[in-house]
Amino acid sequence: MTKQMARLWLSGLMLLAIITGACGTSSNQANTGTNSGANTGGNTVTIYVSQDRVFAEPVLQAYEQKTGVKVNAVYDTEETKSTGLANKLIAEKNRPQADVFWSNEPVRTLVLKKRGVLAAYQSTSADGIPATFKDPEHFWTGFSARSRVIVYNTDLVKEADAPRSIFDLADPKWKGQVAVADPRFGSTSFHVAALYAELGDEKADDFFRRLKANEVKIVPGNSVVRDMVARGEVKVGVTDTDDVNVALEKKLPVAMVFPDRDGIGVPIMPNMVSLVAGSPNAEAGKKLIDYLLSAETEAALARSEAVQIPLRSGVEAPKNIPPLASFKPMTLDYGKAADRVEEVTRRLQELLGL
Repeated sequence: MTKQMARLWLSGLMLLAIITGACGTSSNQANTGTNSGANTGGNTVTIYVSQDRVFAEPVLQAYEQKTGVKVNAVYDTEETKSTGLANKLIAEKNRPQADVFWSNEPVRTLVLKKRGVLAAYQSTSADGIPATFKDPEHFWTGFSARSRVIVYNTDLVKEADAPRSIFDLADPKWKGQVAVADPRFGSTSFHVAALYAELGDEKADDFFRRLKANEVKIVPGNSVVRDMVARGEVKVGVTDTDDVNVALEKKLPVAMVFPDRDGIGVPIMPNMVSLVAGSPNAEAGKKLIDYLLSAETEAALARSEAVQIPLRSGVEAPKNIPPLASFKPMTLDYGKAADRVEEVTRRLQELLGL
């Protein structure tokens, strides 16, 4: 072999080594990125959150500052709350990536319990929360509730003329003037499942048929409902208390009605927090759950634009929202509603043409 050929051969080996090393590095980086949701130590916890990021993020940041624990938060989209993350948790059941699930409505949490995605955990921080909002088997605990409300444009609708019941929205006087979020997702899916559980199939089907005939506008999310009402694109809509409060804080021409106070009752939606079965960092998950169920968190959510209603006594109620004791909550078997949610979704797809 000549010296020139030897130099070429050696250069080739060095180039091959560089390429191989680079590929190995890229492969390791890719694997790290793929598993970025998994926890590797007690100073990290991963939580999937269907609560609005603008409301949840300050709570989780406060926990980080208080404890020094890094919180990896994965948020749902407005259009798929909380279905998107619930489906993600089901898909990851055999290899969980999250430690905690924070849901902004009850139904999906109970579906996850039924699917074996959640683990039991009884937090001592929940001692002040009424038993109504706790799973007897400790797979979930409720905190800081919202309500479903009717929102109306105060420039277009007088207070005396505003609808007082969900069922008023099927009245021809509101034809083409009602907006609701897609009932397959988020808090609207909870609301429709609750209506089917309360009314039975025949009466609930009849209501949604009449709502469809009244040219109800089905839009991607609750904030879209609020914005359409505020702009006067429709006169009324159905949304959540926190969405309406955002508009009230901006001095937009809206007001809200807590519906069916004298009928089936006002739909109340607690947040629910659960430990994920087989989670990568269960102990860190439990500590985060303890914090979310604390009076400190309920007070923070009440003070925020989320205006969420504390479930425990002794925590100051939010502004713009009547106290829980001032109206009749809808009596609801959360488990019964959760058992029907998939069937109800299929029914509504046909009834509403979704």
